[in-house]
Order: sequence, then structure tokens, then C-alpha cells
Amino acid sequence: MTLDGAAPLSAIRNVLIVDDSRLQRRILAASLARWGYVVTEADNALDALEKCAIQQPDLVLSDWMMPGMDGLEFCQTFRQMPRESYGYFILLTSKTEKEAVARGLDCGADDFLTKPVNAAELRARINAGERILRMERELTEKNKLVSHTLSQLQSMYDALDSDLVEARKLQQSLVRERYRDFGGAQVSLMLRPSGHVGGDLVGMYPITDEQIGIFAIDVSGHGVSSALMTARLAGYLSSAAPDQNIGLVRDAEGRVTALPPSEVVERLNTIVLEEMETEHYFTLMLAIMDLPTGAVTMVQAGHPYPVMQQADGVCRMIGNGGLPVGLLPGATFEETQIVLAPGDRLLIHSDGVTECPTEDNSLLSEEGLITLMSDLKNIRGQAFMEALIWRLADFAETEEFPDDVSAVLVEYTGGLDTAVQ
Repeated sequence: MTLDGAAPLSAIRNVLIVDDSRLQRRILAASLARWGYVVTEADNALDALEKCAIQQPDLVLSDWMMPGMDGLEFCQTFRQMPRESYGYFILLTSKTEKEAVARGLDCGADDFLTKPVNAAELRARINAGERILRMERELTEKNKLVSHTLSQLQSMYDALDSDLVEARKLQQSLVRERYRDFGGAQVSLMLRPSGHVGGDLVGMYPITDEQIGIFAIDVSGHGVSSALMTARLAGYLSSAAPDQNIGLVRDAEGRVTALPPSEVVERLNTIVLEEMETEHYFTLMLAIMDLPTGAVTMVQAGHPYPVMQQADGVCRMIGNGGLPVGLLPGATFEETQIVLAPGDRLLIHSDGVTECPTEDNSLLSEEGLITLMSDLKNIRGQAFMEALIWRLADFAETEEFPDDVSAVLVEYTGGLDTAVQ
């Protein structure tokens, strides 16, 4: 309300006066009309409630003592009525005792005026209510804006979540086969992102009837950008298109042969640094296995040490460590060679396995993985991968892992009689 009494932009516009005294109503209505308010009168509480149902008043001035329903009962009923905004309620009374004031506040009254009502005091009380209602309505508008914004954000999140669900399906499709029997060896793959999509990738590809390639990748970071990089890297080690696999070349007679793993990793390092505009790097384990002999030649480029488990169940970590791919130009990568005997197996895993945490942040560790593999020594193939996930979930006491979990299991049986081409 402005200083001259006008209230064109006031939060209080419609005022309801409830009093069984016609004279008292007229006195109050005259002052309020002079100050620019729209005034409605009622001579009892029931009539007032009917008028409130037709038009919600911004301010109610109600006598306390009235025949039938008194001011306190009317106030309680008024508060129970559905409203779009808050209604300010002032009780008119001759009562000044603290107990009476407390009763009025408990019933929902906001303020009191002592009868006979002084015009200056009435304006002051209305000004106080005006400030409160203005703040309440400003908050209501801001809450509406927040709710609208949250609704838009939820719609955007739902659309993004739907896209990420599809992206997860596409990323999982990069692992074309989860199990393959190459005759002399059986290879099982496991890929479990920590979110919708992740930065891990595992794969295998045939080279010749007697050789296979195996790889495991862990791109730095998590989420969409890491997943996009794994998708691009999958093309460089494709099993579906040998001519696009940078680890394979054709000799003078057109036969596919494998490049040394160290050379392949060095080429990938150059590609990442010179052709990809990214701050990501990745760890990599790339191995070539000779099926007749069980010989495995591998490069460990920053990836965790793989576990070799002998036929008798004894486990040991192997590898020489090394730099991740995409950090240093001109980096070289050392090869490691092992020979698997029939019944031996090799587990290549991501750090999401050994660094799987408990609630108190204790990690599984390499020793814990060796213990786990010893416990699962009689479980083979995809059943082993499933058991591995179950054991990790038991260890962490949750099925939601903070990091991507991936692994390649190579089980050597020797011979090529049952090779799947």
C-alpha cells in the first residue's frame, strides 16, 4: 500500500469484514474503501464462509464474539479451506489477556485489533500483513519457477537417461562374443560399466588358425567421453574387419599375419597423440597367443598385472608394467612372454577388480584376487566370470561398483582338434 492509501499493486486487495454489529462493519468498511480496498461484509461466520467459497479474500477482519460460530471457530474453518495463496486473518476483540491471545494464535489468527478499532492502528496492521503476503506470494512465484525449471530438468534428464540406455546397449555390442572356443584355448569376456557407459573394453580376434589376439583397455575417466574413446579404439582392434585392425597385416601372398604387440601399442600411442584431440589416455594389455604351443606374447601398457593360474591352482602375477598409452610421444613398450601348459589359464583384468572397495575403503588387492581365483579354480568359462562378479559384490556388500569392471579369461587346453572357425 502506498503512502496516499492507494493499493493498485497491493498483495491485499479484497477484504472481508465479519461482525454481527452493522455499525462496526460500516465504520471499518468506510475506512477500507477510502484506502482503495474492495470490501465485502458478512454479519455471521456461516455467511462469511459462503462468501469465502465464492471469492477468496486476501484479508479477513473478524469479530471474536459472535452468535453461533464465534471468531475462533470461523478462523479454524477458514484455515481448512483450500486456497491458492495465503489469507491474512485479524481478530477484532476486547480481550487483552495473554491466554486469549495465545488461543487466537493457536486457532490460526495472524494479528489482533482491540475494539473500538483505531484507524491508524488498522492501517499499520494491514501494512504488516501486506509485507507478509507480498513475501509469501513472491516465494510462491519463485517456487513455481523452480518447479517449472525442475520439471524441464527432469524431462531433459529422462531424455538423457534414455539416450544413455541406448548408448549402453551400443557399447555392450562392441563385445560381439562373450565366449569363444578356439580349439586349443577358450576365451571368455566380461564387461560391466559402473554407470550407463564406461571406459573399459575387452575383446579377442582370430589371426590365423593357430594364433589369436586378446586385448583389454581401460580409458582414463568415466562416462560418455571415455565410452566414445573406447568405441573408436574398438575399430583399431576389430575382429569383424581384419583389414582395419592395426595389429594385422597381409604378407606378399595375401595371408593375414600379426604385428608384434609392442609395435601395435606404439602405433596406437602415436595415433592417440597425433590424431585424437583428447586429454584421455588409456591402459592396455595386448597379447598374441600361439594355440599349438600355449606361448603368449604380451605388452602391459600400464594395465594391472594379469594372473596366471596353473592347472594345480597355484597363481602368480606376471608382466613388466609399463607406461599407459597416449601420455608420451615416442614411448616404447616392452614385451613379456609366458607359456601356458594344458590346464593353465590367464586372467587379464581391469583395476576395477583389484581396487574394488568395501564400505571402509579397504581394497580387494592383488592378494585378494589370487585368493578369489584359488577359491574358484574349478569353475570355468562364463560361469567363472559370473562367480567373479558375485564374489566382488559380496566383498563390497553392494552390486553397484564405483569403477568399471572388465576381464578376459584365457583357458588353455592344448591342441586344435575342436577349433571353432
